Amino acid sequence: MVDNAKVKGVLYDLGDYPAALPSDKDFFITGELYYLKNEEEYNWAMEQLDDYEGLHVEAGERPLYRRDIVTVYARDNEVMAWVYWYNNDIEGKPRIESGDVLEYLRHKQ
Repeated sequence: MVDNAKVKGVLYDLGDYPAALPSDKDFFITGELYYLKNEEEYNWAMEQLDDYEGLHVEAGERPLYRRDIVTVYARDNEVMAWVYWYNNDIEGKPRIESGDVLEYLRHKQ
């Protein structure tokens, strides 16, 4: 892990996991920024993450998430990094107002 970071977006509680959606407003999602030191393992690592996040689906199915490059704010720096955005409907799902899923889960219990 490089640092704690944030991206512009909104989080929703889907029950078993959160859903992040991009936002052009000043809403932020907090998380962690990672850097892969070994460039030779980059493609393998991204394939593993894509598989975990449900990007690889059967023909005719809709992927659960999509991966986009966004501006990430870490400390006083802005860097470009990949983020997984939820790719389905969130209607009726509660918004995680803080943008911090770990904080939300601590208070939810």
